[in-house]
Amino acid sequence: MINFGVIGYGYWGPNLVRNLFEVAETQLIAVSDMREDRLQQVVSRYPSVEITTDYRHLLENPNIDAIAIATPVSTHYELALQALEHGKHVIVEKPMTSTSEQASHLIEEARRRKLTLLVDHTFVYTGAVRKIKEIVSSGELGDVLYYDSTRINLGLFQRDVDVIWDLAVHDLAIMDYILPSSPCAVAATGINHLFGGVENLAYLTMFFDENVIAHVNVNWLSPVKVRRTLVGGSKQMVVYDDMEPSEKIKVYDKGVTVNGSRDSVYKALVGYRSGDMYAPHLDVSEALKVEIQHFVECIRTGAEPITGGQAGLRVVRILESASRSMKHRGRLVDLRPPVPVPGSLLPHTLNPALNPVLTVGVA
Repeated sequence: MINFGVIGYGYWGPNLVRNLFEVAETQLIAVSDMREDRLQQVVSRYPSVEITTDYRHLLENPNIDAIAIATPVSTHYELALQALEHGKHVIVEKPMTSTSEQASHLIEEARRRKLTLLVDHTFVYTGAVRKIKEIVSSGELGDVLYYDSTRINLGLFQRDVDVIWDLAVHDLAIMDYILPSSPCAVAATGINHLFGGVENLAYLTMFFDENVIAHVNVNWLSPVKVRRTLVGGSKQMVVYDDMEPSEKIKVYDKGVTVNGSRDSVYKALVGYRSGDMYAPHLDVSEALKVEIQHFVECIRTGAEPITGGQAGLRVVRILESASRSMKHRGRLVDLRPPVPVPGSLLPHTLNPALNPVLTVGVA
């Protein structure tokens, strides 16, 4: 039995509390929040759970083994670091931290103390996304050609993060999980329609060393709610529609074949293949419950979680770079480490005469 404390009972905290209270392998000991009215909601539903407005009481409680953090992004790093320093395993809500430097520090702290650190990329634990991962890994799609996602709604405007950090983080986490490689560069454009606010609409394009491209469209100002992802392969294609009550995943035996000479488009013959469609059976277990059970298993075995610190770091790096690109109106940002040029103090990717591409870590 792993004993838990939860810091934050706002938007996502109630879901964490409910699952921690119900999962057989866990016991919820205490919940902390700065607002008394929220804590009274905990008391009314879970009278056996301790409440406090001071999160430090949870960190100092020797009966608590793990801490779940569901607070604003700007607080994730400090709270997670303090929890690790007190010897607690940590689940931290997405995105992991505000910067990649903070994420790297948490990873090192967890490694040094032999503690489990998991980032709450909840969609990765859904039956639909796990099925897509299985299909891609099996080679059923062939070579992956593109990843295209739309996540739009008349949304809940955030004060501390823009639409990329709020919505695109889900798609980046899914992409990181199902694709066999990571992007090498990103370009992003966005706009703020509210005075003094953050970007409420954005488009991200990511490039890979392989012949793969990814695109993510996120928007808080859409009249309709859309949650749709397409993964195109050389053999088959997958459509994932999270708004579908059933058949969230559909696999299409459709594609294009090119016959003839590759040297001349005039000699090449393009053929269109249109075969069957099928909807695979999906595990309908609640994703957050699956995630918590996985976290407990990793604590017991010492295994690295599927969405551990490294996965969280990769997503934060893309988010950071996308934000930098957005500030430069879509200028491409290289996600790879800069390669020094012999005889030059500047990396090749930083020399504007050689390459007009921004590099991660350079303003």
